[in-house]
Amino acid sequence: MTTALVLRAQGIGHLLTAVPALRALRRSGIRIALACPPELSELAALTGVVDRLIPAYGLEPIMWPGLTDRNSDLPFFPEIAVNLHGRGPRSTELLADLRPRRLWAYAEEAYPPGPKWDDDEHETRRWCRLVEWYGLKADPRDLLLPPPMTPSPAPGAVVIHPGGTGLSRRWPPERFAQVARAMAGDDLPVVVTGSRKERPLALLVATQAVLPPQIVLAGRTSLRELCALVAGARLVISSDTGVSQLATAYGTPSVTIFGPERPERWGPPKERPRHQALRRDADPTSVTTADMLRAASAVLSEGLVRR
Repeated sequence: MTTALVLRAQGIGHLLTAVPALRALRRSGIRIALACPPELSELAALTGVVDRLIPAYGLEPIMWPGLTDRNSDLPFFPEIAVNLHGRGPRSTELLADLRPRRLWAYAEEAYPPGPKWDDDEHETRRWCRLVEWYGLKADPRDLLLPPPMTPSPAPGAVVIHPGGTGLSRRWPPERFAQVARAMAGDDLPVVVTGSRKERPLALLVATQAVLPPQIVLAGRTSLRELCALVAGARLVISSDTGVSQLATAYGTPSVTIFGPERPERWGPPKERPRHQALRRDADPTSVTTADMLRAASAVLSEGLVRR
């Protein structure tokens, strides 16, 4: 079986938007060695298409086991190297340094021809178009993941995720708190999620919402448990594209606030009304609590109709 080294050394949302392209590779009979951060190993396994994980961070050099481990079952050089990381040139150069037989990437002057990069393209469509250029068939709608076998820490809860990479992306914690309090006032169970570093923020949201600290799951769940939580949730509210993409992958109703990122590039598919994107301007408070509650009511109704 042909082995492809696929570079996608970024976060949760980046990996999930690449799933349709990864599935296109697998359907063509290609074994996938995915170069991504080790902390995404549980999520990579849940996609069902990753055979090997190659630890990789951003644009750091990749240690290909075929070169460094005499007993590796991988070929000495990658048979195919696929750049699902970015437009290059640095990411393409990292793969070219491993001397693959074939290199699949967006067009760069120093490398073999490929498709032309489009800054305005949705991230999922971008990677599907890349593998299609090399002869595969990819479906950008092929985003759904099977629910993990791990039980949810809070089945049927409203998941509030106030964190995210980059302060510029975040909605004010007091707004998340107002939404959490309104949901709890409607007798809906609420939990607040995040990473270990985001636990103080999550506790602040719970405190301002006048909710007990026991609802704060930030820093207390593995990635697999977070996946189970989102898969079994009633609603997901966030300003983080990674958690937003998880909700899309599990078909869980969601509302996501987008700041610097455009929903047209990172948002949910337009044909899925149970996922809504709210676009704010440079002022984080331009999206109001009322805006969020209206959108939440709409996606909850849509979810109930379709279940």
